[in-house]
Amino acid sequence: MSRKLFLAALPLLAVTGCVPAARPLPSPEPASRPAPAPRPTPAPAPPPASSDWRDWALTPGDWRYTATASGSVARFGAGIASLTCDRGSGTVTLAVQGSGARAIVRTSSTARTLAMTPAAGGVSVRLPARDGLLDAMGFSRGRFVIEGVTPRPLVIPAWPEILRVAEDCRA
Repeated sequence: MSRKLFLAALPLLAVTGCVPAARPLPSPEPASRPAPAPRPTPAPAPPPASSDWRDWALTPGDWRYTATASGSVARFGAGIASLTCDRGSGTVTLAVQGSGARAIVRTSSTARTLAMTPAAGGVSVRLPARDGLLDAMGFSRGRFVIEGVTPRPLVIPAWPEILRVAEDCRA
């Protein structure tokens, strides 16, 4: 009987002998070792400044329109610029943060130098409500520029609020 048992176990011994010996698992890395920090990539160089003002980046901010008892006001950004309608006098006041006796307003259709007067928080100029500069500012292709009163030119988006203030004073 032991011979029959041996012969019956022989195929099992042959199969188990074909299995390779188990390799030990690699030991895990110590938990105290931090993962390597990724290397920061250098920031891309800014594009060269264009000599064409229509390519300059917009000054951050949005236009806000408010109707008032005597007309209306459109403010850009945090007091950067504003247009105020005075229906009684039929004028629109352009006020800008900054200082200086002259400002140049450039639009896609015109450029004009304006004599500025000191005002609270900056300088301002009064324009007749039917002045073509207001229409040029509102219809300018995406933006207009005010130069000369701040260290850097103000590149302001040409939104409908500009024309809305002008129309309020023309009625």
